[in-house]
Amino acid sequence: MGDRTCAACDGPLGGSLICVAVGGKPVEVCSSACAEALNEACVAGPSQSWATSGKQAALTVRSIETPSGRISYAEAGSGAVALFIHGMLLNKHFWRHQLAGLFDIRRCIAVDLLAHGETHIEPNQNVSSAANASMLKELLDALQIERVDLIGNHSGGGVVQIFAALHPERVRSLTLTNCDAHDNWPPAAFEPFLNRAAAGDLRDTLNEMLADKTIYRSPDVLGLAYERPDKVSDEDIEIYLRPLVRTAQRTRDLQRFLAAFDHNNALAVESRLRQLRVPTLIIWAADDVYFPVKWAYWLAETISGAKPPIELSGAHAFFPEERSELFNQLLRDELLAGIDANIR
Repeated sequence: MGDRTCAACDGPLGGSLICVAVGGKPVEVCSSACAEALNEACVAGPSQSWATSGKQAALTVRSIETPSGRISYAEAGSGAVALFIHGMLLNKHFWRHQLAGLFDIRRCIAVDLLAHGETHIEPNQNVSSAANASMLKELLDALQIERVDLIGNHSGGGVVQIFAALHPERVRSLTLTNCDAHDNWPPAAFEPFLNRAAAGDLRDTLNEMLADKTIYRSPDVLGLAYERPDKVSDEDIEIYLRPLVRTAQRTRDLQRFLAAFDHNNALAVESRLRQLRVPTLIIWAADDVYFPVKWAYWLAETISGAKPPIELSGAHAFFPEERSELFNQLLRDELLAGIDANIR
């Protein structure tokens, strides 16, 4: 019997395969992006359910129209909403372990930011961090969600800070992991990649990473964000990067996102961030080169509702993916406890 392939893209199926119901029959796809593409191609209704192998979580890939574009997201569970925001070059797939592990206590939603994943936008529209924060408000309005537990990582954590500062009434609690803060935006360790993108080499660089996944895992790209970059699967890298080169326009959208990636939007709302009294949990990888642990303490001092940071020795920026069981337990404990506010 030959190797199994994805029903949408014909690529090889890895360990993170997804089962989708099409016409009442199960088929296998390699990613949430392929699940949504197959869903649209088959005109099978507004959404399709899928489940990660070995998990009981019923996950649904959807998209919804907003003034910022057609926003793609995945969700699992019901009740109070927890909204998860990824960082640059990634997409909603980054939070797959959280959707699978926390769906029993929250309606977990992971969104694709502007210029990422399967979110569709207009050419030349604003894709800055502030624009992404505005998109999150539009998404919640479209879904008729009043308040959320908000979780962010990497550049998504920067977007989360802007959103929470501008719309504190929409935030029930805030969880920040290693992310941009104050003027460490972008971090110096990521500047070589940004410089290549600014020089016009982005599409070639992305295609090189897709052809040779070791480039993605290297210190010059995202290897430093992982504790064990050699353990990042080829399938996961495909899921993250393939949508970014699907069309030339998508690559140009990402290039504009990277060009707009600076701390000006954050500094513009910093005074409001200092007034934020939302209960805030800060979990920080202590060995991260992009976002040293001093930024966890800066955030704890800046946000009035923040608890003292939890440091994870040996971890790197993408620990929610690599140490998902630990992160899920920490987050579960806080969500179930209501994240007691530490108002100073």
